[in-house]
Amino acid sequence: MPESLNILDLVTQASLLVQIVMALLLLASLVSWVIIFRLSSRLGTAKNFDEQFETWFWSGEDLAKLYQGIQGSPDRQGLEQIFYVGFSEYLRMHKKRQPKDDIIDGVERKLRVGLGRQQQQLESGIATLASIGSVAPYVGLFGTVWGIMNAFLGLSQSEQATIASVAPGIAEALIATAMGLFAAIPAVLAYNHFTSKSGRLYDSRALFCDEMTGMLQRETSTDNPTAVTPTTQIMQANQVAGTQVTRL
Repeated sequence: MPESLNILDLVTQASLLVQIVMALLLLASLVSWVIIFRLSSRLGTAKNFDEQFETWFWSGEDLAKLYQGIQGSPDRQGLEQIFYVGFSEYLRMHKKRQPKDDIIDGVERKLRVGLGRQQQQLESGIATLASIGSVAPYVGLFGTVWGIMNAFLGLSQSEQATIASVAPGIAEALIATAMGLFAAIPAVLAYNHFTSKSGRLYDSRALFCDEMTGMLQRETSTDNPTAVTPTTQIMQANQVAGTQVTRL
């Protein structure tokens, strides 16, 4: 490649506006890769935690004992936190001797709120990837248009109109386009991947909420003599939980 068309020289000799565009695109690319690594780690960890908790949940252990086991945990997340807020509401309303339908409605509301908050934390950063993927090509295109415009302005002031006289300006303009694509393509691919992965986690958690609601409906049914946990045992779990909170 001739020295006049060296990429580094083209970048350093580009106009100030084009250099600013390139710097912004480079920053956007770095930000997107940081988000990609964080989301990959976060979603992988969340999936492992959910699988471990579901294994524990379906092991046959009593719900009250399961609640006691996670009550003192300061770093509850995912299904563990969703179960905690739902069962806490169940115990609170059961203690007040609310009607069965009111208890289930209250638990469902808490489960939806807990699910929404956990999903919001899980998907933090995905919107930024979408923004980078959609905006970066246009930012690069803006730099390209500006660079080509400068190249043709220089051509109009030149005595001899040759390709060599406009090639550097056009080349620096195309570098801006390439950097825009370099920032946008990984962001778009990562956005699609993480959106699909977080959607599968959401569906799994929503199914868990439905299953937990069904179990609590059986718990509160006075017509079910084979309920998993008697009312007295749930009240004891509530008392134990209150004692632990007081000690803390």
